[in-house]
Amino acid sequence: MSGATNMTYEEYLDEVTTLITEKYAVADAAAIDMVMRAQADDFFVRHDDDPSMRNLDRAHQDAKTVFGKYK
Repeated sequence: MSGATNMTYEEYLDEVTTLITEKYAVADAAAIDMVMRAQADDFFVRHDDDPSMRNLDRAHQDAKTVFGKYK
């Protein structure tokens, strides 16, 4: 998947979750919890509204942000 490929909203959340587990060596359940808490805080609202935000490059940025805030 290239950095410019737009994902569905669900695919995007899955990708951010996967990146958190891979980059920060946390368990799947912990990464899922972080993404769910970020979603509950409306972190991903703009991503839902703007498909251009749902790409691999942005997923890497968001994984870092979500991990930093919700670890």
